[in-house]
Order: sequence, then structure tokens, then C-alpha cells
Amino acid sequence: MAVERIKVLLTGGNGFLGGALLDNLNEIDVIAYGRRQPENFEPKSFFKGEVGPSSTYKCALANVNVVIHCAARAHIMKDVALDPLTEYRKVNTAATLNLARQAAEAGIKRFIFISSIKVNGEQTELGTPFTTEVKIASSDPYALSKYEAEIGLREVSKNTGMEVVIIRPPLVYGPGVKANFADMMRLAAMGIPLPFGSIKENRRSLVSVYNLVDLIVNCISHPNAANQTFLVSDDEDLSTAKMLKELSVALGKSGKMLSLPIKLFEVVGIITGKSAILSRLCSSLQVDISKTKQLLDWQPPVSVKEGFARTAEYYLNNK
Repeated sequence: MAVERIKVLLTGGNGFLGGALLDNLNEIDVIAYGRRQPENFEPKSFFKGEVGPSSTYKCALANVNVVIHCAARAHIMKDVALDPLTEYRKVNTAATLNLARQAAEAGIKRFIFISSIKVNGEQTELGTPFTTEVKIASSDPYALSKYEAEIGLREVSKNTGMEVVIIRPPLVYGPGVKANFADMMRLAAMGIPLPFGSIKENRRSLVSVYNLVDLIVNCISHPNAANQTFLVSDDEDLSTAKMLKELSVALGKSGKMLSLPIKLFEVVGIITGKSAILSRLCSSLQVDISKTKQLLDWQPPVSVKEGFARTAEYYLNNK
């Protein structure tokens, strides 16, 4: 798809996804905006500033066609803020809508917002994946702030004509990934039999950063992306047992699994205070990407096996 003469403003260029986007937007003129200049990024293409509810973006938005908004207050497992929802709303909702309104005023054609599958919820019934329809708004502060941003963006689009594209990824992995996936890699890299062999009936969707970046790049100019919400994944849902086995093999380990009673994980979660993490390992979270594939004529270019292999290679070379 031709993307010549398109100028993009990217927020969150220092983050995991934003950095991957900068590495792959070679044919596009990119302006980065944030607190600090992304590594190996030309100073003339960087505007320093806070992505906040009252920030001004006039100079950064000059002659820009598309905004890709990745900057966010990330989901924090053990949030110490006195009022987490207020803090999430400040960055994920108010700051997003402030940028969007200024983008619309500047004549920006399209605004791409990276939301989260948490907007839909934390888990699905096996075989009943999430779609773009949100039946019940999540009460999780992070998810709610993202959902409210989505609602506000659609209103901005309706009032101004600026096209809005919303993308809700599930767990994103790839070279340099941190948080829960990094923990799984460290566990798998130990080479010891892992106690997850019994968690083989659930299914979880995930997406490599390669596939997510490819979708975002497609959404920059694809006419069918306008004013749509998309779910994304590698299009291969894995049980927890298979996920950890495949990851272990990618790391050069045997991937041997022990089958412990699933009930035991509930007890361990209570004892260790990690019930939420272990609950996610045992439950399903599937997404339906048929709309994404059909509307955009898109297929994930990188398989789970290849995504795991690239992620494992980076981990082994940099641990």
C-alpha cells in the first residue's frame, strides 16, 4: 500500500510499541512528540513536551496528515496512587481528547488511537471471543479510562469530520518486551519442568509487535479503516500450557510440563497475593479479528512460532 507523502505525528515513541513503530515507518515522514527524544531519532523531527490535558501541539501538528497516539499511562498491577482512576483519566482520557481536538482543528485527516482489549474485559468463555462491541464497560480504572477516551474520540470525529481509528490489542510481545511476558520468558528460560501442563483447555489471544505494527501501518491510509474499531491478534490462540511450551522451545529448552491440579493455582494465588495473575493464566481471553481481516484485507504476516523465535533470540542475546 502506497504511503508516500504522508506525515505522521507519533506519541509514545520511547515505549515498547512506539519504538517498534519508529523502526518500521521508514517510508513515512515521522514527527515524534514526548518528554524525551527517542534513541537514534533526528532532533529536527522531535518536539519535546508533556502529553497532558492542557498541552499545546500547534507546532508539532503543522503539516501533519495522521496522528498515531501510543502514549498512555500503562496498566499497573500494584498501583500505589490514592485515586488510580483519576490518574488514568488524566493521561489516557483527558490528554488523548485534548490532542484529538487540537488535531481536528489543525486539519488532521486521521487519528489512530491505541486502546486495549481490557476495554472489553479480562476473560472470555471458551469459544466466545470478544468482538468490537462492548457489552458491559469494565470497572478496571485503566480499561475505563481507555473506554472513555474511545467514546470521546468518536464524538470528536462526529463533530469535526476527522477520521478516528481505534485498535484494541491483547497482550503484546516481541524483542524487549517487559511485564508479564518477560516474567514468562524468565521462567521458561530456567529450563526446569513448568507446573502448567494441566492448563491446556483454555485459549488466549496474543499479538506480536510485528503484527501490531503492520496493522497500524495499514491503518494509516487504508480507506476502509476510517472510523472503525479493530481487534488484533496473531490469529492463533494458545492454551497456557502450549504457550509456555512453545516459548521454552524457542529459548532452546525442552518445554517439559508438570500437570498440577488447576485448583492448586487458586490456593497459591491467595497465599502469594498473585491471584489476578494466576487467574489469567488459567482463564481464556480470545478476540475475533475477522472484521479486521475482511475490512482491511489483512493477515498477520508473522506466525506465533516466528514471533516467539525472534523474541527469544533477543532475550538470549540481551539478558
